Amino acid sequence: MALIDNPEAAARLARTIVSDIALYNRDKVQAGIKNDNIFELLAKELKEGLDLYRRRVRPGFDDKNRFYDVAIVDVLIKRNGNIESDIW
Repeated sequence: MALIDNPEAAARLARTIVSDIALYNRDKVQAGIKNDNIFELLAKELKEGLDLYRRRVRPGFDDKNRFYDVAIVDVLIKRNGNIESDIW
């Protein structure tokens, strides 16, 4: 399998991985946002997702853009802005 070295493809992969994490861990996402500990609750899943992302993207390609980190904010945080929390 060829490694990704295209920004659009890398961003799409990152969003897909984080979307899957959110989908399969809805309760943790809701509790994590509500209690402001989402990164602690999803630490294992986010690490596994990052490892998968890194295996699929050419080494060093995403050092500047950090598409995976952007996807975490866009998918896990922004999409769940309706959850009541002290952090908003």
